[in-house]
Amino acid sequence: MDSTATGTKSFSLEIKENVAHLRFVRADKANSMNRDFWREFPEAIAKCGQDPQVRVLIISAEGKNFCSGMDLSVFADSKLLNNTDARSRGGLRSLILELQSCFSVLEDLRVPVIAAVQGACIGAALDMISACDIRYGTKTSYFCIHEINLAMMADLGSLQRLPNLLPEGMVRELAFTGDRLSAVDAERYGLINKLFEDEEAMMEHIFQQAKKIANRSPLAISSSKQCLNYNRSHSVGDALEYCANVQAGILDLTDLTNAAKAQASKSDATFADLQAIPTLR
Repeated sequence: MDSTATGTKSFSLEIKENVAHLRFVRADKANSMNRDFWREFPEAIAKCGQDPQVRVLIISAEGKNFCSGMDLSVFADSKLLNNTDARSRGGLRSLILELQSCFSVLEDLRVPVIAAVQGACIGAALDMISACDIRYGTKTSYFCIHEINLAMMADLGSLQRLPNLLPEGMVRELAFTGDRLSAVDAERYGLINKLFEDEEAMMEHIFQQAKKIANRSPLAISSSKQCLNYNRSHSVGDALEYCANVQAGILDLTDLTNAAKAQASKSDATFADLQAIPTLR
């Protein structure tokens, strides 16, 4: 299968064998999220969503730290934080909503997103991985709601998503103290799925899992993610009815037949890609 690779100032993006791999490349800056990032990241995620060959997305980083969060240079423009009157506060609200949407696209993406974390994962980086489907870490990993240490409230998703991933009391402690959550505790309480000795072992496992996901029916995988996301904000009864509606719409006889034949022959099934998302642009 063809491989495509692109790059920006913030990261590289390679799509190969149905797996998209976005890797942060600003290791000398602890992969902090500068102004370029906030423009380039949602564009890259949209590209993955549009590509019918992409069945899973991996997000990882070069260097000893995954990501140190928002680059302080973003705050250098005093106009961004000017809230001296109602109109400027309205502008700040709109900016925060725009930044929130940069991570919400990970939840909205129709394929699973896997985060690979080594070293620091703080501030906006924690907001980001909380919107991913699966998270892995190394023994050097640590996690921090760092905004409170800067006299700010976390506002890009940690306070909203982490209570679905960690005990609420722990989330409150992290949000109020700015303390670090160790890799061991992150695994013990379920923030990360599995802990590895080093980045090499982690990435080997992640690509194995990504390949396994890519070998499943992409229509069934996408619909499973859709139903799991729906579950979080609806009753069990509503979620069951929603699931029935989705299943009735996507159950595919060809995929079922291919899966059954593959199991009988103990081989990998072959499934058609998702269709490209229509666009008016």
